[in-house]
Amino acid sequence: MENILVYSDSVSWGVIPDTRKRMDFHLRWPGVLERSLKEKGSDVRVIENCLNGRKTVWEDPFREGRRGVDGLAQVIEMHSPLKCVLLMLGTNDFQDTHDNKAWMAAQGVAKLVSVIRQAPIEPGMSIPKILIIAPLAINNPKGIIGHKFAGAEQRCKDFPGELEKVSRELGTHYLDANTLVKVSDIDGIHLDEDQHMVLGQAVADYLQKIKVLSWP
Repeated sequence: MENILVYSDSVSWGVIPDTRKRMDFHLRWPGVLERSLKEKGSDVRVIENCLNGRKTVWEDPFREGRRGVDGLAQVIEMHSPLKCVLLMLGTNDFQDTHDNKAWMAAQGVAKLVSVIRQAPIEPGMSIPKILIIAPLAINNPKGIIGHKFAGAEQRCKDFPGELEKVSRELGTHYLDANTLVKVSDIDGIHLDEDQHMVLGQAVADYLQKIKVLSWP
C-alpha cells in the first residue's frame, strides 16, 4: 500500500459552509480522491492532516497551533514512507489579522516544501513528491467567519500565479483548484459538497497523469 498525505486547512477538513459541521470522509475531497484512486487500480491510503484555521508560517493571535510549519517535519516522519504530499494551504494567511499579499503567502508555502524535504525520515525511505494545490480565491466572504476575511479578496489576488512560480522554482508539481471548482456562494471561502466531488476526482486524474503512484 502507498500513502498520500493531505496537509491542509478547513477547506479540506470538510467544513460545511457557514456551519461548524464536517462532511463525512467519503464526501470531502480527500475521501473522494482515495476512492477514485482505488477505482483506478491503485493500492493507496489517503492520510488527512487538515486543521481549521491553519496558516503557513504565521501565528494566529487568538488560536494556538495554527502555524502549518510547526511540527510538519514530525508529521512527515510519522506517516512515512509517503509517495506524495498534497499541500493546499494559504487561505488563512489572508485573514484580517495579517496584511499578507500573494507573494508572502506563497513564500510560506515554499517554506513548507523545504521542511518536507528535510524531514528526518528513516534511512532508505524516499523523499515524497510534492503537489502544491492553489486554494480557491476568497470571494465575498460572509457568514459566521466572514469578518475574519475582511478585505481578503484583494490580499489574495494573484496567489495562484505566485504559487505556480514557487512550484516551478522548487521543482514540485502544481495544480490550480480555481480552474477546476468554484468557491461556495454560501460563505465565499469553503467548498460545497458537489465541488468536493469534482476536486477529488480531478486530483486523482492528475496524480495518475504524473505517475506518482504505482499502477497495475
